[in-house]
Amino acid sequence: MAKKMKYDVKDLKLAELGKKRILWADGDMPVLAILRKQFEKDKPLKGMRMSACLHITAETANLARTLVAGGADLVLCASNPLSTQDDVAAALVKYFKIPVFAIKGEDRRTYYKHLTAAIDHKPNITMDDGADLVNELHTKRKKEAENIIASMEETTTGVIRLRAMEAKGILKFPVIAVNDADTKHLFDNRYGTGQSTIDGVIRATDMLLAGKDVVVAGYGWCGKGFAMRAAGMGAHVTVTEVDSIRALEATMDGYRVCTIEEAASYGDLFVTVTGNKHVLRPEHFRKMKDGAMVANSGHFDVEIDIPGLKKLAKSVRNVRPFVDEFTLKNGKRIRLLGQGRLINLAAAEGHPACVMDMSFSTQALTSAFAVKNKGKLEIKVHDVPASIDKKVAELKLKSMDIKIDKLTAVQKRYLAESGEGT
Repeated sequence: MAKKMKYDVKDLKLAELGKKRILWADGDMPVLAILRKQFEKDKPLKGMRMSACLHITAETANLARTLVAGGADLVLCASNPLSTQDDVAAALVKYFKIPVFAIKGEDRRTYYKHLTAAIDHKPNITMDDGADLVNELHTKRKKEAENIIASMEETTTGVIRLRAMEAKGILKFPVIAVNDADTKHLFDNRYGTGQSTIDGVIRATDMLLAGKDVVVAGYGWCGKGFAMRAAGMGAHVTVTEVDSIRALEATMDGYRVCTIEEAASYGDLFVTVTGNKHVLRPEHFRKMKDGAMVANSGHFDVEIDIPGLKKLAKSVRNVRPFVDEFTLKNGKRIRLLGQGRLINLAAAEGHPACVMDMSFSTQALTSAFAVKNKGKLEIKVHDVPASIDKKVAELKLKSMDIKIDKLTAVQKRYLAESGEGT
């Protein structure tokens, strides 16, 4: 008799709508579709138990389908309490028979209960978006960490945490920084975050960006993408940074660069994309104009000092879905979007499928690489092999019917030799 599948989703009645969304996204993920056929044939993940802590979206569903096609015994849980698409979670359970533990809006206790369920699966491979799963394996579930071949990390915040663990000498198994692959951060972080953050802000607020003062805290790839899109919609963009090189780059890209303290007095919308803690603090809230909006598009809800904002407020009320208005003791109102969580997933649908096609194709191929190299990878944070980046880029170009030049024999010889000069 077959073992009954365990799962925890909001409502299986949502599954039909979720299936439609998954298949719609699949139509814009041609590279992953090619890999799914290849995985189905080759079974590179056969015999592997996988637990993935990711945003449960339609795009993630197609990655999950690919991993299962490759032979993986997969369980999914959410990597953020507000990023789950409940209909997609239901469809994965009902139609694709993949156990999912994720409910949009789940409280902290439920979130960690779902992480526990993923670890109870006794995985050999993990996937993370923020390193919460890996952190649990290094703190509360150390015994299960002994079974891990490798883990894949999808986001900047997670890579930061993992590199800190490596530096302290406490990392227990190899991790591959998928976020740092060119086919991930150059496109997903820049174009995906840029567009989806704008989408989340507009859905939450219905604000017109043209003519507004938009302050972007952080000018990494996510900050660059959001600044570019906001400027393209007519906003006056200010960038704040702690890194002198990035600040110089933002200046030469045409943005105003100053401190958060200075920008606090005139910004209409503040968006944090730093991967750090308490970027916007009480001293900044006090300076903000009446009606200023603050949002975060970094992974965790710590970039905005929400406890500090609550202490300043004499009242808090919800004024729209995903908009909480804090009235300060001086009468000014500060509007917090999406509870300070990823605004692009809290209030919108996350990155478009087209860009996630590359990120998740890189994830799938990196998982197969980890299995193929079982026991050979040093315990540290590894880069994605260049061959995987190249393969994903080539397949993406092919799917877009774009052809590029090839080096001639003369050009190859010239690059390989050092004798020819002036």
